Amino acid sequence: MAITKAEPGKTRIGWIGTGVMGHWMCQHLMTKGYKATVFNRGKAKAQPLLDQGAAWADTPKQVAEKSDVVFAIVGFPKDVREVFLGAQGALSGSKPGTILVDMTTSEPSLAREIFETAKTKGVHSVDAPVSGGDIGARNAALSIMVGGDAEVVDAVKPCFECMGKTIVHQGAAGAGQHTKMVNQILIASNMVGVCEALLYAYKSGLDAKTVLQSVSVGAAGSWSLSNLGPRIIDRNFEPGFFVEHFIKDMGIALDEAKRMGLVLPGLALANQLYLAVQAQGYGRKGTHALMLALESLANVKR
Repeated sequence: MAITKAEPGKTRIGWIGTGVMGHWMCQHLMTKGYKATVFNRGKAKAQPLLDQGAAWADTPKQVAEKSDVVFAIVGFPKDVREVFLGAQGALSGSKPGTILVDMTTSEPSLAREIFETAKTKGVHSVDAPVSGGDIGARNAALSIMVGGDAEVVDAVKPCFECMGKTIVHQGAAGAGQHTKMVNQILIASNMVGVCEALLYAYKSGLDAKTVLQSVSVGAAGSWSLSNLGPRIIDRNFEPGFFVEHFIKDMGIALDEAKRMGLVLPGLALANQLYLAVQAQGYGRKGTHALMLALESLANVKR
């Protein structure tokens, strides 16, 4: 059976998870003309989308019953399992030909399980985690890493293009999640460097904003330095991406590395430092709140 390519005004989308990033991602699709049905564990977070014309569903199952393509971006693998494979999950409400798209950072093995289970019902599944945080979501500039069958990925690509600037099909089911693990490994060690460098700048008496002008454009530059460095300097640790979710991601990457016989000491160190951030009560702050743990270790009072 041919797979119909997504098209504004014709393709009905469902959206599960309207948090820091999901709200913006769904909004971009609606702005481009896609009619949406949404579900979130707390209805209040979905209210801005409802005010813009989205329909509400009481369960992920009901979302799928009213949709041709169902997207989800939730917190943890257990949440992914529940919203897709649970008794009231999206798969239970999907008709043959429906496409399920998980944009959560989750386990590659779970992505493959959803893919195989969906296939038994004639339903398609794609794993498509993203990078770019709240800024990328707000600006429709996300990097989207996709795993799944090529023809299904191609059918959903018009939707991805509403949310991101870099959309790459990485391979079969689970490949998107493996690519996101590569992304998270890179971010983990880089964030340690960003926070240590800015802590050094502060302790040495430099003007951190002036320092940023010099170092962010050279070989030391990075997305985290340019986008989160100013937030650190301004003492704004509100989340673009939660510390507790990043710890989850690093745990997945470390588990996958162990399974493959890889030793990743840099990632292991970053994971320990972030566990300290969480232990200090900052699990719901942004990943750049790592600075708070490093300041505590150095007994720097701000």
